[in-house]
Amino acid sequence: MHYQSGQSEQQPIVRLQQVTKVIGRRTIIDNLTLDLPRAEVFGFLGPNGSGKTTTIRMMVGLMKMTKGDVLIEGHSIHSDYENAIRHVGAIVENPEMYKYLTGFQNLLHYSRMVPGITKQRIDEVVELVGLKSRIHDKVKTYSLGMRQRLGVAQAIMHKPSLLILDEPTNGLDPAGIRELRDYLRKLAKEEGITVFVSSHLLSEMELMCDRVAIIQSGKLIDVRGIRPGTSLADEANQVLFEVDRPDEAVRLLAEYGASREEDAALVRADRETAARMNALLVEAGIKVYGIRVLNKSLEDQFLEMTGGEQVV
Repeated sequence: MHYQSGQSEQQPIVRLQQVTKVIGRRTIIDNLTLDLPRAEVFGFLGPNGSGKTTTIRMMVGLMKMTKGDVLIEGHSIHSDYENAIRHVGAIVENPEMYKYLTGFQNLLHYSRMVPGITKQRIDEVVELVGLKSRIHDKVKTYSLGMRQRLGVAQAIMHKPSLLILDEPTNGLDPAGIRELRDYLRKLAKEEGITVFVSSHLLSEMELMCDRVAIIQSGKLIDVRGIRPGTSLADEANQVLFEVDRPDEAVRLLAEYGASREEDAALVRADRETAARMNALLVEAGIKVYGIRVLNKSLEDQFLEMTGGEQVV
């Protein structure tokens, strides 16, 4: 059964409102305002030292804000901490596990500290993170990727609507990263959980997230949609029209700012505008051999927005 979002679910699950952190004379986080939608994998991307972990620590109440507030399901982390935090599962450092106990014993131990978690719920989360065949093995025999997944299982046992992961792919091999990515997407889709995941790895974010907020030196630079159906798909992209008479095509599309690119006309356009341009070219008797959208990668966009600084 897949998660269906209802009318009331249109409200953002988290609102960061002018969150600011000043230590001494240094502003670590500068007036950060951000809404997190429901049932999405939402990336928090920035170079090391940009303020990602500080923001997350303030979101879960491990660090006080100098100014601003974080609302989780409408509850203030500042003035209504207990009601806000019960909606949250988080791994801020590496997941802490008892290595000489089995995965199941670890989850059972944790469940006794949180009221209302049944044996059935433990089985459910084990299935969800794909650890069923190894859950009765000792944690010391687990790979780092399996420990991360056990950590995720522990963090979602109490059915939070928000899962926060700080740099979860650190130290994982490519197979571990791919597995974690698949499970996080599955959580958003099947459990309706919003996954807020920080990283400095551009390529990872592009594959994992529905949307990405880009932060640099404590300031929010931009929020970008990644997958179809989010904002990037509707934005104007560079479109290359491969034609038989490129000079004539460029003249015809001059009002759109077209330029010559070998045997093609290059222009910025969204889908609708590109279709209109194609009709113009065909009407003028110009043969159109191909139309290609030159989507910028997240890395290109990041470089553009940050002026090329500190990019991994």
